[in-house]
Amino acid sequence: MLSDLESEHTDLLQFLYACPVGLLQIAGDGTIGLINPLAMQLLLPIASVPWVTNFFDVIGAYAPELRNLADAFVGPNGPICRAHRIFVSAPSAREGGDDAKVLACTLVKLGAGRLMATIEDISKQVAQERRLKQAETWFASLIDGINDFAVLSLDAAGRIDGVNPSVTRQTGFAEADVLGKLLDIFDLPDPESSTLSTPEQMASARREGWHLDEGWRERRGGARYWCQRLIAVQSESDGDNGPVISGYTVILRDVTRQEFDSAKLRHMLTTDYLTGAYNRAHFFDVAERERMRCSRNRNPLALIALDVDHFKQVNDSYGHGVGDIVLKSLSAICKIVLRPSDTFARIGGEEFVVLLPSTDLVGAAQLAERLRAAIATMPIKAGKGFVRVTASLGCAVMATDATAVTELLAEADKALYEAKRLGRDRVVVSSCPRAVA
Repeated sequence: MLSDLESEHTDLLQFLYACPVGLLQIAGDGTIGLINPLAMQLLLPIASVPWVTNFFDVIGAYAPELRNLADAFVGPNGPICRAHRIFVSAPSAREGGDDAKVLACTLVKLGAGRLMATIEDISKQVAQERRLKQAETWFASLIDGINDFAVLSLDAAGRIDGVNPSVTRQTGFAEADVLGKLLDIFDLPDPESSTLSTPEQMASARREGWHLDEGWRERRGGARYWCQRLIAVQSESDGDNGPVISGYTVILRDVTRQEFDSAKLRHMLTTDYLTGAYNRAHFFDVAERERMRCSRNRNPLALIALDVDHFKQVNDSYGHGVGDIVLKSLSAICKIVLRPSDTFARIGGEEFVVLLPSTDLVGAAQLAERLRAAIATMPIKAGKGFVRVTASLGCAVMATDATAVTELLAEADKALYEAKRLGRDRVVVSSCPRAVA
């Protein structure tokens, strides 16, 4: 009998060591009971302390909503979330925008006070998805009407050193107007035009050999047109310090957009299907670019975390259909209140965030109070009557140049839950744990 138990124990250990995903058994408060080596390898680099004892404490800086999802789960057992994406780090411009560190987490309730978690590194999968989306939007144009091709060459520094006659026909710029200029002479200052800035696109081309992009471009005189752009590395040679790029070839294509075009595809890929707010992945893309820009210009960057109060009670009392209407109505009213430069995104079930470039903590708190008041007075039709909801909001501001987006989000989330603790329907700022409204 003892031999059988020892054999089973050995088999279990071999399974845990060989399992291709991280496995953890945790208590309801996140205390880790069992953990396999792969899970430890994934959690140690992101832990703020040199030991890993509580799963929610480690992961809370990047996905604080996981603890809330576990606390809110009322069933005796069952799946809490499946393959929930956790953005440990956003893409960097230096690496071309495909080096985001992303984990996928699945949480299952085994019983009272017992949870099972799996974690897996899906960074390569996310990077591949990003590249496939770029390729899809590019090749979708094959069924559209392509009006013209313009070809440019860039030197190693990214400045235009040659053009074909179609550049003038397509853009209105003469050769003399563009020689020696950077490629962004054709770009509009429009955040919806491209997922990456021109320097980021060139960094991606250096890494992958090419980069595909599309968006609104500007003709001379200010007129805009829909253009698809390919940036390809011209040639490489081995130098003393590795490969040396001698230049780039750029193709600009003037495309006639049809009823279902790549802009609609981009909208589908970047927005939440229910509320029309930006989705979590797109939020982190935008937030990292804004973090770098604000850091470079020494401007503040603020963030508001927003959560609907007692949302589960709304679903239980009126049904999930009314709950969906609440979320859609909240999204609509927030978009009216917010400025064009702000980024509004849904990052969880009833949790939203607002990214506020060039905004300090005082300005963020003032805007958050306007959002709170607008939500509190928002009538929502439910059957023959109306339902009203409130929201709790937390504000944080980028403290230093080295502050990560995930850290900023964690600070705002901490202030949000302080607002809930103080009674809900209020705004709390991270640097001062008291309500400002």
